[in-house]
Amino acid sequence: MAPHDKNSDPTMGPYSTSPSYGFQPLATQTKQNPDSNHAMLHRSLAYKPDTVSHASGVYLTLDSGRTIIDACGGAAVTCIGHGNPEVFAAALSQMNKVSYVHTGAYTTTVAEDLAHIILDGNPYGLEKAFFVGSGSEAMDAALKLARQYFYEKDEKERKFLVARKQSYHGNTIGAMSVSSNLPRKIPYEPLLLPNVSHVSPAYAYQYKQDTETENEYVSRLASELDAEFHRLGPQNVIAFIAEPIVGATTGCVPAPPGYFRAVRDICTKHGILLILDEVMCGMGRTGSLFAFEQEGEGVVPDIMTLGKGLGGGYAPIAGVLVHSKVVDVLRAGTGMFNHGQTYQAHPLSCATALAVQRIVKREGLVKRCKAMGVVLERLLKGNLGEKKHVGDIRGRGLFWGIEFVREKGSEEAFEPGMEFGMRVQRKAFEFGTAVYPGSATVDGVKGDNGNADSENSVVLVAPPYTVAEEELEVIVRTLAEAYDAVERDVDTIRAKI
Repeated sequence: MAPHDKNSDPTMGPYSTSPSYGFQPLATQTKQNPDSNHAMLHRSLAYKPDTVSHASGVYLTLDSGRTIIDACGGAAVTCIGHGNPEVFAAALSQMNKVSYVHTGAYTTTVAEDLAHIILDGNPYGLEKAFFVGSGSEAMDAALKLARQYFYEKDEKERKFLVARKQSYHGNTIGAMSVSSNLPRKIPYEPLLLPNVSHVSPAYAYQYKQDTETENEYVSRLASELDAEFHRLGPQNVIAFIAEPIVGATTGCVPAPPGYFRAVRDICTKHGILLILDEVMCGMGRTGSLFAFEQEGEGVVPDIMTLGKGLGGGYAPIAGVLVHSKVVDVLRAGTGMFNHGQTYQAHPLSCATALAVQRIVKREGLVKRCKAMGVVLERLLKGNLGEKKHVGDIRGRGLFWGIEFVREKGSEEAFEPGMEFGMRVQRKAFEFGTAVYPGSATVDGVKGDNGNADSENSVVLVAPPYTVAEEELEVIVRTLAEAYDAVERDVDTIRAKI
């Protein structure tokens, strides 16, 4: 059941111009004096974030002395937990050798080894790795690489990019252009690329019609994508960009079975590249090294991006993996990738990421993530599944989202300003557990019927792969207690409206 308009493009509602752009303070954060003497530009000028003094495993300790369970890994980043001494030793060892070189002239052993540990045996035809400092940089590099691929093939007319609504691919101008997290784009619309269009998300909970089977829904989405390619002229399209599991914008939404197989076939038919964004969902987070591995045989990207789980938060690093199909064209042409950055393949970042990936591989943490994901799913559904404002619980591995709605079974979003998910996140933090909030998940801005009278919200749970079952039990119990407290508060508020 999906009460909102399946075909309407979201437009801005009055509440969408809020200067917070999605920022919500935690329970312990206090509003600052506007002229307070803080040199640091935080995400909010009104609220100072809590200061973390130290961290270990799944625990954060604030300077106040409070201990918080990091149940979201920051933003699904900390895959091996905090404070790993092996990673510290690797970073110090690298700094004692060489801390920086310019990749226009030099490489380092750690950069080469990191590429090899990820691409050992050229999995799925992926042949080359390109390391940068963030997922946004990785997406910009991927877009430029895709354009260069066709430039070198003398298909210079290809200039269009197609992505999906309710997607997020980064905060730089290029990455934001292909994203569709609309509140984050509001101030920058005049700067964004004009050659980008978006098709419907693969978001069955909100968009599959009551009368449709899952196969019919997939077929409708595939037809829409193919129609968009034809509208632009298939010979004019560079790439289709998608997250195998959408992150915070919709809240850990996997595509229905068969969707990415259909997408891959359509892209192949038209000679269009498939770029998969696994910055948030990749590197083991969903229970397989690459999230696309769970989408069926033959679903392989031409270019893909990696990020958060690559370095586990120990140093800023992200990457682009490139299929031999693309590499071969560059190799036969100019023999170079016409792109580079000052801190590309930074030795310290590569050394820490290499240490993280060696730990993940040696300790079998991807397999463990899959197993603990089964436990987390059982706990979430057992403790929250029957709650009256819990609409959907979905995810894979240790990457789960809980979507809140007005009433179970209706999929209708809350009134604007109710901020149910944000309230749950703040209350959980008050109770000692950090989860990741999201809002306006239905259409990127608003909730049902495309009107500005409602809003959907989610919270994400994405702990480190090292999390213990007992810690998962505490996380979910605390989250359920936070939910119960918020339900009581919100029902009281709504009764007075």
